[in-house]
Amino acid sequence: MRKILVCGAAFAATCVSAVAVPGGAQATTPAPTPPSSVPSAAPTGEPGASTPSGAPPTAGPGSQSPSTSSTTHPGEGEAAPDGEPDGTVTAQAVMVTPELPKFRTYAYGRDPSQRVDAYWRDAGPRATPRPAVLILHGGYWLSGDKGGGWKYFARRLTEEGFVVMSANYRLAPKAQWPAQRDDSLAALTFVKQNARRWNIDPRRIAVIGSSAGGQLATQLGTLGTGTAQVRGVIAMSPPNNPYLAYQAGGKPTATPSQQKLRQAVVDLVQCVPGATAVKDCWDRLEDASTSTHVSARDAPMLLMHGSGDFVPLAQSTGLAGALRAAGVPVTVETIEGDKHAAQLLDDARTYPTIVSWLKNRLKPGPE
Repeated sequence: MRKILVCGAAFAATCVSAVAVPGGAQATTPAPTPPSSVPSAAPTGEPGASTPSGAPPTAGPGSQSPSTSSTTHPGEGEAAPDGEPDGTVTAQAVMVTPELPKFRTYAYGRDPSQRVDAYWRDAGPRATPRPAVLILHGGYWLSGDKGGGWKYFARRLTEEGFVVMSANYRLAPKAQWPAQRDDSLAALTFVKQNARRWNIDPRRIAVIGSSAGGQLATQLGTLGTGTAQVRGVIAMSPPNNPYLAYQAGGKPTATPSQQKLRQAVVDLVQCVPGATAVKDCWDRLEDASTSTHVSARDAPMLLMHGSGDFVPLAQSTGLAGALRAAGVPVTVETIEGDKHAAQLLDDARTYPTIVSWLKNRLKPGPE
């Protein structure tokens, strides 16, 4: 069945043309084995979710929402990818929707938040393993979801030849830093240990994060020897230095979003920075600042902000300076306007820039 969607002029420049041919139920296959560092859990169906902060909208130019979601249980075959209704929006160009990839949600730990969505396409028995992208959602470390508006973006990336994984993680204030980073790393480990399941080359994985998820992405790119974790990092509006965000939120000129981010930092580290703060508080803040982990073998990065972003460019220029001093390739892009995080995808240049960077970084061959 061929589906046609009309999309706005700004997003149309980045539309992908394909034929949608939804299939039936997919073949039964063994469930992946979670990494030894996290308990085993069965695959779960994806819960419904509202549009996450820092993620593309589920309605509007170039985005769609599924009409159903699939659920699988141990011992059952995989459900077919969730359906996609026909629809139109005010537009000046025509886009053919991407063919739906396979889709399934897996548990990488015991906590209900420790879930990852997989989007992939069938490969022949001699197919070359594909590069993969791990997506980390935004939401002030307090909210957000792996699904919602990220589904369409993930499907588009599978059209580019990538396998896409989108992870949830434990949220503050219930979970104190570094639980969010621990979960992001556990999700990545789960993907690598089960790479053959989705025909992934575990040596060619990049991470994309928006807003708070961008900070987690840059942490994965610098933790220990960053390139041992991921081949590259793309971060959109990342608050790479939470203490800097805390200070900005306390200024008289702070916007409501900056004030919210200030409180989110308190909820993340579960302490109030200041003269009376205990050493553990400052230790957590320092650990949450990505620049403190920079070393010569870190992953190359693409850092993106809006010119009027409430998470300012300074949050990335400081990190970029530290990376360059260590000899790590880094590019900082500024998009005109006050767009934040995945809203940057509304600019016609953003998606092609991301895809080009990913294809360059995830080429076959040794790093």
